[in-house]
Amino acid sequence: MVAFFDSCLSGINFKLMDSKQLEKNLGYTFKDKGLLDKALCHSSFANEQLGIELEDNERLEFLGDAVLSLIAGDMLMQRFPDLKEGDLSRMRANLVNESRLSELARFIGLGAFIKLGKGELHTNGRGKNSILADTIEAVFAAIYLDGGFSAAFTIITNHLSPFLDSISKPDANWDYKSRLQELTQMTHKLIPSYEVVKETGPDHDKFFNVRLTLKDFSAEGVGKSKKTAEQDAARKALDILKKE
Repeated sequence: MVAFFDSCLSGINFKLMDSKQLEKNLGYTFKDKGLLDKALCHSSFANEQLGIELEDNERLEFLGDAVLSLIAGDMLMQRFPDLKEGDLSRMRANLVNESRLSELARFIGLGAFIKLGKGELHTNGRGKNSILADTIEAVFAAIYLDGGFSAAFTIITNHLSPFLDSISKPDANWDYKSRLQELTQMTHKLIPSYEVVKETGPDHDKFFNVRLTLKDFSAEGVGKSKKTAEQDAARKALDILKKE
């Protein structure tokens, strides 16, 4: 029964290679369909294809992160001509963080097209923020390679523009660690400390648990990187302190 279920899941993965609907959702039609296929290939899927050399999307993800950062920076420079570098950096981090990118990925239905290994399928990989965010970065890189910077700029700005209004105030883009540190320095004359207490998952999709401590107060955060987990812990600490 399990073997039959696994074979069905594998079959679903191969059917997902027809990506016309995804191109429609993106607003871009690829000349080289192979680039889009590669962008949708998670390492868990590539590693399961025994005897077949299949490249996963991690290199595209690396490139997409750079393309996305450049275009988001240009958007913010144009939208907020009077802001200083520090505010622009915080706003860009808010605009292209994992949460924001996974939200965009869900909006265009990206999860249904990602090729995943059986393990990720069983653990709802299509719904994981980390996988969705990484894949949409890879897709943006594929657009850049397929159509050039102009095409990537058009598609990315079209999809990111609706988020700009939600981050229009610089004060709303201070990172949580900075906010918390400013608050605790004023109220306790202390700075919170952060400690990694647990690491879970394979190397390509690792998660970190970080504990924030301030005197006898603590909060724990989770994230794909240590920095993300620290931000999550600081956010939770701020929520608790505000209620108190």
